[in-house]
Amino acid sequence: MFEVLYKHNGWTFLIIYLCKHVPVIMGGCTLGKCNKNMLYSFDDKKPVIAKNAFIADTACIIGDVSIGEGSNVWFNTVIRADRATISIGKNCSIQDNVVIHSDETDVRIGDGVIIGHGCVMHGRLIENNALIGMNATILHGAKIGESAIIAAGALVPPGQNIPARSVVVGVPCKHLRMVTDDDLKVIETTHVNYAKLTQKYLDQKR
Repeated sequence: MFEVLYKHNGWTFLIIYLCKHVPVIMGGCTLGKCNKNMLYSFDDKKPVIAKNAFIADTACIIGDVSIGEGSNVWFNTVIRADRATISIGKNCSIQDNVVIHSDETDVRIGDGVIIGHGCVMHGRLIENNALIGMNATILHGAKIGESAIIAAGALVPPGQNIPARSVVVGVPCKHLRMVTDDDLKVIETTHVNYAKLTQKYLDQKR
């Protein structure tokens, strides 16, 4: 063990090292030595992923999962279908640190869905082009309508049905307003940006 004093912007930090050689860890693997993807079979069912989908190296996908064409699943996301099926449609963006888990019922995510960083998903149905804001929580059996927006940090209670093109906020969530054309433009812009980013990552993997 050894100690290092580090000074920055008038602050002094004491850093204690347990050993001289500490590997950098990222997403459960040592940098430079990551597996291509963390894909796991469960009960003889294995993930089925479209060839042009992007799965980040540290995303963990387990069991009866299907992911459609053009979709992207980002770093440290966990998609665990060890009790029921999880199906993700085409051109979806499942961003970093999302957790999607199926319980007794299947989870179906439509086409063009955006699930922001850090979301927790147990919802039964997310319809096409819905936007789930960062750190939102969708609980068991909830249904999110087409082009609906769940605000960042919102909580959708078990079994709740969020109508199409509605915006909900808060804990528990409450209806705020209907989706506007400007909202739809934001969703479309996000899709375009992530499609470009996905292609860059795919190109680097080749």
